[in-house]
Amino acid sequence: MTALTAEAKRTAQAWIDDHLTELTEWHTHIWELAEPAWREYRSQEWYVARLREEGFEVEDGSAGMPTAFSAVWANGDGPTLLTYAEYDAVPGNSQAAATSETPRAGLSRFAPGHTDPHSVLGISTLAGVLATKHAMTVHGIGGTLKYTGEPAEKMHGSKVVHGLRGYYDDADAIVSFHPFYMLPLCNTARWDTQCGAYYSKVYSFICDEPETWQLSSADPNSPIPASHSAARAPGANVALMQMYTASRTMLDSMLPATGGWSFSDAILSDGQATADNLPQRVARIQFSWRTPDIEMAEHILTILDRNAQAAASMAHCAAEDRWIARSRPGRTNHVMSETLYANLADVGAPEYGAEAIAVAQEIQRSLGREATAKPFLAETEQLITPQEAERLLREHMPAWQRNWTSDDYVEMSHYAPLVRFYVSRPALQPVPGEGPYPAWVMNALGGIPETIAPTILTAGKTVSGTFLDLLTKPETLAAAKQEFADRVAAEPMPALLPVDFEPPIDLPWPDYSGTEEHRHW
Repeated sequence: MTALTAEAKRTAQAWIDDHLTELTEWHTHIWELAEPAWREYRSQEWYVARLREEGFEVEDGSAGMPTAFSAVWANGDGPTLLTYAEYDAVPGNSQAAATSETPRAGLSRFAPGHTDPHSVLGISTLAGVLATKHAMTVHGIGGTLKYTGEPAEKMHGSKVVHGLRGYYDDADAIVSFHPFYMLPLCNTARWDTQCGAYYSKVYSFICDEPETWQLSSADPNSPIPASHSAARAPGANVALMQMYTASRTMLDSMLPATGGWSFSDAILSDGQATADNLPQRVARIQFSWRTPDIEMAEHILTILDRNAQAAASMAHCAAEDRWIARSRPGRTNHVMSETLYANLADVGAPEYGAEAIAVAQEIQRSLGREATAKPFLAETEQLITPQEAERLLREHMPAWQRNWTSDDYVEMSHYAPLVRFYVSRPALQPVPGEGPYPAWVMNALGGIPETIAPTILTAGKTVSGTFLDLLTKPETLAAAKQEFADRVAAEPMPALLPVDFEPPIDLPWPDYSGTEEHRHW
């Protein structure tokens, strides 16, 4: 390590230490907003204002997405390095930053809440970017920092759109962070096994001509369908249920029983709460599937498209479909992984102090469990090398399978050398014989300042250290770019959606009603 690099890293780390209280307060603000996918208006507004105050040039609503942004800050000539924020929450997971199960004040428990939490993903990378900017300014290091706001990650929403529109084309390297979400990927970086393909589509069934369902029974002299005979048309809800049951019934036949693939659905509402004497005009269902490779994803797509046409035909409806996401498996970059992990090892794993332990013990007691001296999952305070994490991960996978689970960082990995890394989020150690903790526990720990601050501290310092290595060591960046070029040449994977793909922001996604602070679910 050069003297300049070492000194710049110390400067960046000191900035994060000095601003940790402020960073934690920022995190609490985003965590409390907890806005769902494509509807993160106030979260995005906060990031745009914050970045402008920090001297970034910010495009508000980048690539036609109202809750996205693209921010740039330059300090003369040098590489362009990119990382990003996410800030979407998940419907049905409202949880207060408390030691007992309770929704946030004034909201239904079915309101959105941060689960992963994406709130700390964004604030941690923001900490890393601002610390890097400070060190670049103090030490006269040239280069450009690019920071994008990526809404709707839970739907693989924005990254494919930003990529298609060229927002990643000028990046020399990308750092992708996510709070730990499954072992052994905790306090480490991915090595060979990246996330796989993800497809998501909304099928809409539309009953526009219910009066033509029973022409023989209609009164030709009636100005409206006699006796409301149009109500006898099956309607859109019937088509939706046929689609749902047929697709779920066929699930076992879609793909092999092994391979780590998953299939989920969600029914979108267009406000059909009033039961009139008419068939339902429109019904929508979203299917999302994660597979190790594109071939498997395409097989599921063929079945769903066929089922949609059959369901529509049975119910006197027309079927329309709309892509939500279509992501490729990720690309590995060993140079980036090694560079980042060296910085993570230098920073060290998160440590949970007395205040965090007290919070965890109070949660244990609220569940009627005995408070333990070391309540946190042991792995959250340990490092694991990318190579060892890879070895352990492969133990759970068939030998033929190349990718595991799904996340939309994969799209970014096709534009520049990328490293995907994980820092622990607070999680409690299961007690033998008592089973896992309920889901609300991790959600709450993600919002309590004493327990989430260590994640911000560690991840932020790791991002800044990696960026400063790439800015001051041209040989490292050159090696990463050469590896990227070699992998692209060996296995081309063109984008799966057209360049003019429009983000599905207009669909009836879950949202808040009301204005300002008077929100109801």
